[in-house]
Amino acid sequence: QVQLVESGGGLVQAGGSLRLSCSVSRSIFSDSTMAWYRQAPGKQRELVALITSGGSTNYGDSVKGRFTISRDNSKNTMYLQMDSLKPEDTAVYYCKCMIMLKLYWGQGTQVTVSS
Repeated sequence: QVQLVESGGGLVQAGGSLRLSCSVSRSIFSDSTMAWYRQAPGKQRELVALITSGGSTNYGDSVKGRFTISRDNSKNTMYLQMDSLKPEDTAVYYCKCMIMLKLYWGQGTQVTVSS
């Protein structure tokens, strides 16, 4: 069983920064494509950023230039550095692991940005 655990969420003022972490329980991490999604109240879950096993990245339009996704295969951990946060970034942030046609999700961490 693969478990994903997010951490690093919290309350921050607009313009501030947070760094989210997602730890994966098994060594499949290095071969996985990893991603961050978010879901705000009343909205659909949306892709925030994605990083492949080779390190290629892709970002949602709303976060380009402000968020940075990265991974540390030695720690089985993915990160999301969020800078210049805006109130519209408020959401529950989820990490997702994709490998061998299987998907695994974390439980989510709340990010709240006050104006």
